[in-house]
Amino acid sequence: MKIKFTYLIIFLGALLLQACNRTQTKLQTDSEWQSKIDSLLELMTIDEKIGQLNLLTSGWDVTGPNMSENYQQLIKEGKVGGIFNAFTVKYISELQRLAVEETRLGIPLLFGYDVIHGHRTIFPIPLAQSCSWDLALIEQSEQVAAREASAEGINWTFAPMVDISRDPRWGRVSEGAGEDTWLGSQIGAVRVRGFQGTDLSANNTLISCVKHFAAYGAPQAGRDYHTVDMSERSLREWYLPPYKAAIDAGAVSVMTSFNEINGVPATSNHWLYTDLLRGEWGFEGFTVTDYSSIYELIPHGVAADSAMAGELALKAGIDMDMQATVYQNHLKQSVEKGTVTMQKIDAAVSRIIKAKYRLGLFDDPYKYCNLEREKTEILTPESQALARDFVSKSCVLLKNDRQTLPIPKTVKKIALIGPLGNSKVDMLGNWSAAGRAEDCVTLYEGLQEKSLSYHFSLSYEKGCDVLDASTAGFAKAIQAAKNADYIVLALGEHGNMSGEAASRTDIGLPEVQQKLADAIIALKKPVVVVLFNGRPLTLNELDATAPAILEAWFGGTQAGNGIADLLFADAIPSGKLTMTFPHSVGQIPIHYNMKNTGRPVTPDNPDYKYKSRYIDSPNEALYPFGYGLSYTTFEYKDLMLNAKNISAADTLQITVEVSNTGNFDAHEVVQLYIRDVVGSVTRPVKELKGFEKVYIPKNESVKVNFKISANDLRFYNLKMDYTFEPGFFKVFVGPNSAEGLSESFELR
Repeated sequence: MKIKFTYLIIFLGALLLQACNRTQTKLQTDSEWQSKIDSLLELMTIDEKIGQLNLLTSGWDVTGPNMSENYQQLIKEGKVGGIFNAFTVKYISELQRLAVEETRLGIPLLFGYDVIHGHRTIFPIPLAQSCSWDLALIEQSEQVAAREASAEGINWTFAPMVDISRDPRWGRVSEGAGEDTWLGSQIGAVRVRGFQGTDLSANNTLISCVKHFAAYGAPQAGRDYHTVDMSERSLREWYLPPYKAAIDAGAVSVMTSFNEINGVPATSNHWLYTDLLRGEWGFEGFTVTDYSSIYELIPHGVAADSAMAGELALKAGIDMDMQATVYQNHLKQSVEKGTVTMQKIDAAVSRIIKAKYRLGLFDDPYKYCNLEREKTEILTPESQALARDFVSKSCVLLKNDRQTLPIPKTVKKIALIGPLGNSKVDMLGNWSAAGRAEDCVTLYEGLQEKSLSYHFSLSYEKGCDVLDASTAGFAKAIQAAKNADYIVLALGEHGNMSGEAASRTDIGLPEVQQKLADAIIALKKPVVVVLFNGRPLTLNELDATAPAILEAWFGGTQAGNGIADLLFADAIPSGKLTMTFPHSVGQIPIHYNMKNTGRPVTPDNPDYKYKSRYIDSPNEALYPFGYGLSYTTFEYKDLMLNAKNISAADTLQITVEVSNTGNFDAHEVVQLYIRDVVGSVTRPVKELKGFEKVYIPKNESVKVNFKISANDLRFYNLKMDYTFEPGFFKVFVGPNSAEGLSESFELR
């Protein structure tokens, strides 16, 4: 009888707590949250606590998302903390109902999804977005993504991915911001702010999840999930800062990476998750594994079985187990054996519950389940206009001989040729959330819209498939090209040829597409190649023969319209590369901020044998970091520093004049680089330290100003202290990392 009475008291207490949570005023401080969390922890059984650490995937069939009866039962037993890959208000409402109305304590669920570059409105892939160099636009796109995803019941996104990568063989470069640490840090921070807004309890924001911690973008040979082995100096200087920037911007969760780092898998890496992330950086949010990565500690060779894997992960500081169910199946026994403490479990549960409080889920578990929002906030005209604008600002003009672009508005016949000219699904790219192919505008459809305004006829021939070697369609494609005044070639990759598990050893155009391009270009007519791809490609052959090349990436829902705007100069190219395009895979890894070596190639003796060079290739990139052409031309002059010597307390003022000397009003991305000439350790030949995207009308000039302080010159010195050192520095300002004006100053 005493036992039954005790359980009755606990049950009534739980109901009272749940009722209070439904009506409570908004919690304001961490201490208030923690008081609520501590009270809840006292009521929870060990099974319920471990349940909060359990993240399970939704199923899927032809009718949409669904949940197995087994998983539904686990929810009712309080053994699930969150669900991912679920969306739509109807579906999520039912799952949340199971959690809050059919469990003992009524703890609401988190609902996560890979909202990477949009939800239903799909924006350009993140690599393309970074090429816009438009931080405000990136933040706006994440606000739209958060609004749409939250309107379908989601409250947590597995983004941003801030992994720095210098290897385009790795397929997931499509999800990041390129090769530069400083720019990647800026972009990671604005993505977090875009998703989370200023108030996470608002029903149109999402918890962000910074991934993949850490250094996932540096696998050996560019092979996904492969080993990462690097010095702590390289890790701290090049790969860690974007994660830190995102956390400083307020990111609530962090996802593990699949790789090992210097012999220890990330998912069991105590130094990474406890010493660095929580200890040194002060991160107070929660951590989550990537898909089944706790179980993968076994094939990594650091755990003998699942129980040991779970113990290693929890002790390392990993709070939530995505889909492996290792915590669910083994942690209770580990506590009973004394190999895991309840304090560790309580700490992990506390962090997850705190996130749910921050979202306001205890006030209103159904706050993201509003059918009216789902009807009115998806694919709005405003989001489509933003997506279209983003496409045109993300494309990069790689080549434009003889002013092949823009297409003359007097043209009479245009032939669109190529396997990607009318492929809706490929416009989405990878990780396209709830995006639908039928919502996408292809290049063919974008050109059709332009034909209504500019009165040209448009023909389309596929010519070949993306990968199939058949040339059976060449004859029709060549005939269409012969009949046209202007030819647009749509070439590149399928959307699924980049992204996770999509590493490539050959990053050139598929051979059949190169043959098609050769046949069309040989006609000596005006031709622009529009490239659809998720990584830098090796384009030597195209660069040698094609009159014009436009890198369009995968542009999402409004891809075709945004590209067509550029082709007809209804928008002017302003994108700049954020990853280097190599001449060949033999140059990889290649990046602009390399070290000089003791035997650098010098302009006065470029062919001397005993230098750091290739005998069959230039060292330089085909297209360098920061590169991108416009329909107009820009002139840089009068680079000036306000001082030649500064102290640690001073701010260096840098000014340059940029003139638009062409025939179009346009934007230019003015880039600032520095070089530390002599240091206690070797330093890169250049480092990006700032940029300004400025609008300059034709025949006008603007003065662009930058500021540099001693803090901008910090690095990890010989003692691994993060500091600056006195000495001489070079300043470079220009249109890309390979061109521009230079000056120098001394830091005393």
